[in-house]
Amino acid sequence: MGSNSSRIGDLPKNEYLKKLSGTESVSENDPFWNQLLSFSFPAPTSSTELKLLEEATISVCRSLAGLWTVFTLGGVGSKAAASPELSSPLANQSLLLLLVLANLTDAADAPNPYRQAIMSFKNTQDSSPFPSSIPHAFQINFNSLYTALCEQQTSDQATLLLYTLLHQNSNVRTYMLARTDMENLVLPILEILYHVEERNSHHVYMALIILLILTEDDGFNRSIHEVILKNITWYSERVLTEISLGSLLILVVIRTIQYNMTRTRDKYLHTNCLAALANMSAQFRSLHQYAAQRIISLFSLLSKKHNKVLEQATQSLRSSLSSSDVPLPDYAQDLNVIEEVIRMMLEIINSCLTNSLHHNPNLVYALLYKRDLFEQFRTHPSFQDIMQNIDLVITFFSSRLLQAGAELSVERVLEIIKQGAVALPKDRLKKFPELKFKYVEEEQPEEFFIPYVWSLVYNSAVGLYWNPQDIQLFTMDSD
Repeated sequence: MGSNSSRIGDLPKNEYLKKLSGTESVSENDPFWNQLLSFSFPAPTSSTELKLLEEATISVCRSLAGLWTVFTLGGVGSKAAASPELSSPLANQSLLLLLVLANLTDAADAPNPYRQAIMSFKNTQDSSPFPSSIPHAFQINFNSLYTALCEQQTSDQATLLLYTLLHQNSNVRTYMLARTDMENLVLPILEILYHVEERNSHHVYMALIILLILTEDDGFNRSIHEVILKNITWYSERVLTEISLGSLLILVVIRTIQYNMTRTRDKYLHTNCLAALANMSAQFRSLHQYAAQRIISLFSLLSKKHNKVLEQATQSLRSSLSSSDVPLPDYAQDLNVIEEVIRMMLEIINSCLTNSLHHNPNLVYALLYKRDLFEQFRTHPSFQDIMQNIDLVITFFSSRLLQAGAELSVERVLEIIKQGAVALPKDRLKKFPELKFKYVEEEQPEEFFIPYVWSLVYNSAVGLYWNPQDIQLFTMDSD
């Protein structure tokens, strides 16, 4: 059986393809079906064998087509629908099946073959041979895959697939990081985080970890500040007529931190948000004035929280001294957590000032405008070292502004900052180790992913009924 002939057995090729695919719309030149027909099968020796071979071929080909549908998520080039599981039920079911298979635990004597395949598949344009150590190898069109993933991030399962590919398949990760239209992928992820109130926590985690994985790459961190966006309609706090993708990313991550501080108080979320900002900090470029303000505003919020906990600890201590019967709350742990976050924010600001001071006049402006915030941390034993550079920058630029006289306009202040950035000797800023964080899965990731995947199957699979009373893997109110 081969694809070069115009006839397959007793049927014209186009008729055979229709029978094989189960659809009237298949083209005789369709690359997927022609690729399947290029495989060789043993010649049948009887009419019975011919019938069995035909049925087996049709079954296998349709199964493979289902997997192809997963990777194109129901159709490349079409606009994302509000409910992917209803608009493309085959794509949805196939994707859920793939996620279930990819998250099966390894056998005692063999790794999960589905996960191996996910980890190793390559682009159709990659002609290099697969290593002999990879038994489950295949190739697909990465451009089609990328386009589909960009369009379908409204669903948990598409975001989980994107995470899986970025984390486990170096070929996919390298391809995506080399794209010149990364905004098409990053913007839907930012929109998930922006609407954190409407998303379940697992979807938010996946979106955040995707950003963390992307920010591990210095090229990504540089390029996002070169992409200029106009009129981001879903960002409602402020009208953003023009802003770089990098500044928008910073705004959304900071907003996620602030939401977490006031609502969920999830340390895991905090840690990953700060890690993403830290990874980007050395490559901050031309920060939007609003992004610079929000960085300092977050530090202000942390500073107030720090002072509040200190005050509560002091009052509690006084109460305990006057009454030995009153138990003393453990404020030390709260204080320790807040101080860790404050130090991280100081390190992020310091990293930007040390590596790209002359590229960020708006951050220096925001720093000077709120310089009183940093006064209490200059002599604090936990922050003295990291405050050296920040204190030096504040003192240096404050002096230049004083020399310029009073009643300076915003434009004049920024001009003085830009001139001062050139004049400030770089060797006066103390060097610190580069801030770099890498995402690492927990020791037993299946404890998170298997219940998560099956909860998606339960909630999203079309036409499948599961008795809620028999569900044991996850709680029914699990998100």
